[in-house]
Amino acid sequence: MAGIYIHIPFCRQACHYCDFHFSTNLKTQSEMVNAIGQEIRSRRDYINETIETIYFGGGTPSLLTKTQFEHLLTSIKENFRLGDSPEITLEANPEDLTPEKASAMYKQGINRLSVGVQTFNEEKLTWMNRVHSSTEAKTAYENARAVGFDNISLDLIYAIPDHDRSDWEKDLSTIVQLDPEHISLYGLTIEDKTVFGKWEKENRLIQVPEDEAAAQYLLAIDFLKRAGFVQYEVSNFGKEGFYSRHNNAYWSGVPYLGVGPGAHSFNGTTRSFNVRNNPKYIKAIKEGLSYSETEQLSDTQRLNEQILTQLRTAKGLDLIAIEERAGESLLKLHSGFIDELREKDLVATEGNYLRLKSRGFLVADEIALRLFFPE
Repeated sequence: MAGIYIHIPFCRQACHYCDFHFSTNLKTQSEMVNAIGQEIRSRRDYINETIETIYFGGGTPSLLTKTQFEHLLTSIKENFRLGDSPEITLEANPEDLTPEKASAMYKQGINRLSVGVQTFNEEKLTWMNRVHSSTEAKTAYENARAVGFDNISLDLIYAIPDHDRSDWEKDLSTIVQLDPEHISLYGLTIEDKTVFGKWEKENRLIQVPEDEAAAQYLLAIDFLKRAGFVQYEVSNFGKEGFYSRHNNAYWSGVPYLGVGPGAHSFNGTTRSFNVRNNPKYIKAIKEGLSYSETEQLSDTQRLNEQILTQLRTAKGLDLIAIEERAGESLLKLHSGFIDELREKDLVATEGNYLRLKSRGFLVADEIALRLFFPE
């Protein structure tokens, strides 16, 4: 199996926290869609496997018109072998999910929505420069349900300044009452090249202390578990049967093709990175020039990526598989460190798996780095 990721690099306006690749200049949207379609066709031989997942990310993919969606989906269907029931996810902003647009998406074959709600607090939505209101977020969800969507994921952000634990619990209560199939939680991070990054340098913004951010995260784990959600990865919670197939494949090291500016691809041995510049990307596609860089991954790099991604999942790291690839036992190599993690109640070993416990998820990347094999 394999997946395809399509990066749609446009937004109506810039959220104050976002450092993903996007542009608010929508004039080149049609030209960009044509270029992405051309890239899809030119890379039909990149992965010779059945495509089981397609993911429209961004940016704001829900800005696309019905015709633009059709063009990209047709390009994929005509150039790749699709499975019998591929998961086709679209990231959407609430303001785009009108009854008409939601219906068109559903009829075109989108079968999973990932909706960027972020918070239901009106003041904080304005502060983050989100376009939608809390009421619009709820209406968008209802519109999607009404046209037939039965697999909806909602995003929330925690560790928002001046948004205390009681405010966070209100957000969690509201999202659980809506009853989506899936919820993703992300801690607010302040990135340099964002409005929030600028505000922080000017002392206009103070990040939530780490211990408070951790408390909100752990509160959410317990809250969502009691509501019937299963945490299957650091940031993701789903009802049984509704885990993101696309993301699960990524964490399992499954090959994927990424198209569009800023998109990454992985075919099992190499990783490629498309240029993060809309005009340069379009020009290169049109003129048949290079628009990406490729990195050949060493055996050790691939092994360490497996450690990094598997450790983020609730299932954890397959120690036997790692030993077979590395030729040595991770438990023996890092016995002292792993004992220390056990004593701090950050990890557990179950059968041949090393898995993170709730507090361990808070420092997942730091733990993974300590377990890496040296180059």
